[in-house]
Amino acid sequence: MKSGSIVAVLGLLVLAGAAPVGAASPTETVQAYTEAVIKVLEDPALKDQTQERREAVRKVAIEVFDVEETARRALGRHWQARTPAEREEFVQLFTDLLANSYLSKIDLYGGERVRLVDEKLDGANAVVRTRVVSRQGTEVPVEARMHRRGERWLIYDVVVENVSLVSNYRSQFDRIIRTQSFDELLQRLRTRGGDATGADAAGAQRS
Repeated sequence: MKSGSIVAVLGLLVLAGAAPVGAASPTETVQAYTEAVIKVLEDPALKDQTQERREAVRKVAIEVFDVEETARRALGRHWQARTPAEREEFVQLFTDLLANSYLSKIDLYGGERVRLVDEKLDGANAVVRTRVVSRQGTEVPVEARMHRRGERWLIYDVVVENVSLVSNYRSQFDRIIRTQSFDELLQRLRTRGGDATGADAAGAQRS
């Protein structure tokens, strides 16, 4: 399995899950999310049900991932100039982009596990560092960047081998807006089924 494929699939292990009951630390939250999504990926009833399997992962991912915050950060300096209607449409299209880019690759999952390393708290923000370990013993460093919303910790960015999901998309979106327009970015998102650049984020990160 190529490194890019590992990034796409294993990033989901940290991104997705079912919210733990009550107040939990960032590390406890990530652990609960990870265990929940692995349970979906290893469910024998979903083994040959590709669409159902992907939909199950998407449902739990929506619970943990603060897509609006991720979209805002991915749009960067261009977010402030957008109208409420433009922001709403962009968030929805960005959600589809993440789903199309990553959920199509969950079938590459090969029994990897996530080892929690540590967490760093800074007020209402936190970073949980993990290592995704393959069956062969290869380790991939993954960071979950989180912030607190009410009683819950939500993920807004994932960094895999020092490559930030948010930063990667932000550079692509900025280039499209600067060289063409925000409307062009929206049009690409609409017409390409969520793939604004013609290649998913993981592929853009590394070959």
